[in-house]
Amino acid sequence: MQTIDLGTMNPAARARLIYSQARSEVTDRLWQAAIGGADRGTDRADSWQAAGTPGSLDSMLTSLVARNRAPGSASLSGPESLLPAGYSPVTPTVVAPSPGPVANMAAQSNGAVDAVGGLGVNAGYAPALERAAERSGVPAPSLAAIIDAEAAKRSDGSWNLFSRNPRSSAAGLGQFLSRTWIGMAEREGNWLNDVARDKGWLDSRGNVRSQARGPLLALRYDAEASINTIADYARSNIDHIRNSGIRTPDNPAALAKLAYLGHHLGPGDAVRFLDGGLSDRRAATLLKAQIGAGRAADRIDQAGSAADAHRAWLNNYIASHIRPDRFSDNGATAYA
Repeated sequence: MQTIDLGTMNPAARARLIYSQARSEVTDRLWQAAIGGADRGTDRADSWQAAGTPGSLDSMLTSLVARNRAPGSASLSGPESLLPAGYSPVTPTVVAPSPGPVANMAAQSNGAVDAVGGLGVNAGYAPALERAAERSGVPAPSLAAIIDAEAAKRSDGSWNLFSRNPRSSAAGLGQFLSRTWIGMAEREGNWLNDVARDKGWLDSRGNVRSQARGPLLALRYDAEASINTIADYARSNIDHIRNSGIRTPDNPAALAKLAYLGHHLGPGDAVRFLDGGLSDRRAATLLKAQIGAGRAADRIDQAGSAADAHRAWLNNYIASHIRPDRFSDNGATAYA
């Protein structure tokens, strides 16, 4: 992975990078104020970071310095890499997929994890997608569909590895909130947990050390880390939803949509969404975060309630965007 020293960037590029981080810290705080700052658990909650704390603007300026550029290495991220100083990709211990619906997804797709295709300008991500699929059991086309729905796109349609939601701390290809990402690093059996242990970022109780938050959160902008964590989160969310008693079809297309629902809402809200629905207050908060207050208000007026408006929007979004058949070399028949 190619990285760059802040000192080597031209003034305009350096100013954009610093401004982007400063703005993200302000918007994180505003986001928390908007939702009341309540801790909603590890599903989708997050806390803003004050200047000078690990992961903040001050931390970025001291830690995001790349000195170890690998000869001939290629970058999917362009010249604005946000990886920490001295970062090199880690290949952790392979974790076998847990038994259950996700482990069976390959068997339901004609006996093998599907090869990914149809990526076009994003073809450079194919090896990482297929490695994550082979390790986790979540088909690569499903992972590609989640990324395509979450990540921002450049003008040529390529996924922006540096995607950032201005209304929250969501970042990277998988748009992981800071707290969700840290939770994945602390959960045993995950690729990111193995990386954190290898790096010495966890304390004796398995919690992320405060000084490690900055470099850990920066890994959201690393393609390999982001894709593997998307796979682990998908696997965990499907198992959580199914274990809660929610019964859904077992075909890969349905499970891909279920994986995205858990990714988008977090497992707790996903279960509530499927089992009786979200409260109007929670639905209104989520809809505003996704489409803005003005458009959300219009949809709520038309639907008659925030819960109905949010459900209609999310169902339509998932139906139109979570299409793993678009990224499968096996074609749509495997996902019918």
